[in-house]
Amino acid sequence: MTVIVVSGTGTEIGKTVTTAAVAAVALAAGRSVAVLKPAQTGVGPGGPGDAQEVARLAGDGVTTLELARYPEPLAPDVAARRSGLAQVHPQDVADAAGKLATEHDLVLVEGAGGLLVRLDDEGGTLADAARLLDAPVLMVVSAGLGTLNSTALTAEALRARGVRLLGPLIGSWPAAPDLASRCNLADLPKDAGSPLLGAVPAGAGCLEGPDFRSAAGSWLGPELGGTWDAAAFGEREAPGAWVG
Repeated sequence: MTVIVVSGTGTEIGKTVTTAAVAAVALAAGRSVAVLKPAQTGVGPGGPGDAQEVARLAGDGVTTLELARYPEPLAPDVAARRSGLAQVHPQDVADAAGKLATEHDLVLVEGAGGLLVRLDDEGGTLADAARLLDAPVLMVVSAGLGTLNSTALTAEALRARGVRLLGPLIGSWPAAPDLASRCNLADLPKDAGSPLLGAVPAGAGCLEGPDFRSAAGSWLGPELGGTWDAAAFGEREAPGAWVG
């Protein structure tokens, strides 16, 4: 895969840290990596955005590109409209990612919020950009209560648009998971229609770069170049394993 679109079932769900982990593993394997952030919201000029955070965690070898930055933490279309700045359109995202793909082995396109958050006044979304790119979507999901519905809805939206789901990945696995989180390990693949591809531990984004890079491969499954084992993780974290 040359281009992977990283989306989530909501906001503040671990997309940036997940993107950094995938980038770090790819860099360690000797691949050249670019990260494209189509619309950065909630960050003013000169402030560190998500793409810069990916570079901090994954390493300086990552090429980063933002297409637009809006200061208010709103959906991209609203943030652009309120700021008076130009909106980003799905074709802009596809064109930029396509160009980066001619120069890099892997391009990671990190969305803002969920899959169907509007980029522009025409209703263009990250899903539209993924379809234009013919790129699979890595779906970052939450671990706890409520995640099954949002996961199923996102997977259904992808299927309806003819966009391939690479698989779901838990963006923030708690150190002390509750019963819902542990039960969801078995049910998330059912609702996504695809096996889990990894689980990033909560707080991973607070690690220093070298520590993050040394651990990233243990959070991602083989499909993403890591060593994470879904069966072993599920057995260790399953409800029965926490009894007594």
